Amino acid sequence: MHDALFQPLTMGALEAKNRIFMAPLTRGRAAEPMFTPNDMMGTYYRQRAGAGMILTEATGISVEGLGWPSAPGIWSDEQTEAWKPIVKGVHDAGGLIVMQLWHMGRIVHPHFLGGEAPFSASATKAPGEAHTPAGKSEYATARAMTQADIDRTIGDYRRAAENAKKAGFDGVQLHGANGYLVDQFLRDKTNLRTDEYGGSPENRTRFMREVLEAIIDVWGSDRVGIRLSPNGDSQGTDDSNPAATFGAASKVCEELGLAFVELRQPGADGTFGRTDVPKQDAVIRANYTGPLILNSDYTAQEGDDDVSSGRCEAISYGRPYISNPDLEKRIAVGAEFNPNKDVPKSWYFPIPEGYVDYPTLEEEQAASAA
Repeated sequence: MHDALFQPLTMGALEAKNRIFMAPLTRGRAAEPMFTPNDMMGTYYRQRAGAGMILTEATGISVEGLGWPSAPGIWSDEQTEAWKPIVKGVHDAGGLIVMQLWHMGRIVHPHFLGGEAPFSASATKAPGEAHTPAGKSEYATARAMTQADIDRTIGDYRRAAENAKKAGFDGVQLHGANGYLVDQFLRDKTNLRTDEYGGSPENRTRFMREVLEAIIDVWGSDRVGIRLSPNGDSQGTDDSNPAATFGAASKVCEELGLAFVELRQPGADGTFGRTDVPKQDAVIRANYTGPLILNSDYTAQEGDDDVSSGRCEAISYGRPYISNPDLEKRIAVGAEFNPNKDVPKSWYFPIPEGYVDYPTLEEEQAASAA
């Protein structure tokens, strides 16, 4: 059943044993105040090592780029050392694990910055409220990044990529989606710049290109991917001509020879805003010839259909992997998925419940037989 999903896949230097990938999932279990990974996270990732490739939760590249309570970082030696046993656990279980590198830009609340304003491509403000340890609070207006800010941030991405390599990861993925910093540069609603980083779609891809070049300098292009979300509003980040913008972005991905591109294309119940817009995977396909991974709201059959048809090379499953640590085994035998406990507290609150306590299919069957 679903044979297409169980074929191996080569992505540059990355060898996936199947095409059922685990999508990046922010879970908020890292220890504060230093955003340091812990043993509970090691259990969580090891449980899911049967995925063809694990894309880690978004991981902060710097203090000024991380504004989510208990999300992990990769900027310090302490964080790097804490990731090592997590990566080893996945490898020992036969898994492939790639770190997603994250800078939130204007989505970082001043709470995390000692009261200072965040920065972004331009001086804009995100709608809604941020999650902080003190509860939800309105976002602040960001300041526009100077050239010095841009250069420093690219350096932060490079250091984070170096640390991910030291920690033993198999590769890295640049988070360029969902209204965070790279996305804020890409799209014209949040990029109002008039210098070489703004204006035309090609100029708006410059920051993304320069970050990718820094990461590739550390890893090689055959172990670097990117996540994009070319599908309408994401946390107030939107674009007047997504086909032109993401056509330009996909050309950069092709020119740099990225190992893979992952697209978040939500369905009717998308997390990050409007979903009633055309999907853009055909635009990416027209310019990028490497492996394409599609994500969001897929069933097993829909995933198999899109891989079988050649629409994409793999599917990254998000929420199903929260409550199904052995999702690929359930798909293989046509078993029902465990439903998610659809309570945000269990998604993000730093407790084991709703995180490492979901049963495998084998455990469920043993319990039923008892």
